[in-house]
Amino acid sequence: MTDLIDAIIKRTSEPRLIAPAPSGEVLERVFECAARAPDHALLRPWRYLVIEGEGRTALGELFAQAADNDENPLPGKKEKLKNSPLRAPMIIVGIVRHTPHPKVPDIEQYASAAVGLGYVLLALQSAGFGAMWRTGAVAYHPQVASGLGLTENESIAGFLYVGTVDSHKPEVPRADTAEFVSRWPNS
Repeated sequence: MTDLIDAIIKRTSEPRLIAPAPSGEVLERVFECAARAPDHALLRPWRYLVIEGEGRTALGELFAQAADNDENPLPGKKEKLKNSPLRAPMIIVGIVRHTPHPKVPDIEQYASAAVGLGYVLLALQSAGFGAMWRTGAVAYHPQVASGLGLTENESIAGFLYVGTVDSHKPEVPRADTAEFVSRWPNS
C-alpha cells in the first residue's frame, strides 16, 4: 500500500500528551493540509484557533465559568472541566463558519470543516505528534463559543489536544470492513 494509507490505518487517538507541541513551521504545513478538505462552492467554511501556554489555563477557566452558568450549566465536575485543557501542551479548536448558500447546506459545510480537522490530525501524526479529538458538552455550549470569540454563524467541530505521545494507549480492536460495507443493489 501507500504511506498515506498506512498512516491512516495506524492512526490512533492518544490521550497521554506532553511537550513539545508542534512548531510554527509544522503547524503551517498542517494547516495547508486542512485547506485541502473538500469544499463545495469554495466557501472555506472553517477556521482554527491554536491555544498554548497560559491560553490553556484561560480555556479551563472558560469551561469552569460555563459550569456555573445559571441558565444552562455545563455538565460535569467543575474542577475536572477547569483542568481538562492542561492534558496537552496545545489545543487546536476547529471552527465551522456557516455561510448561507443555495447549494451548500450547513451540514455540508460542517462536514468540510470536520474533514479539514481530520486532515490536521493525520498531518500531525505524520509529523510525529499525537492528538486526541474531543467534543462533548464543552464543544456545544454557547458560553464556551462566545468566550472563544465565535460569531452567531460559527460552531465548534472539535478540540484537538496535541503534543508528543508520552505513552501509547493499548491497541483498539477495529471492525472488519464486512461489518460496515455492502454493495447496492445487491446481486
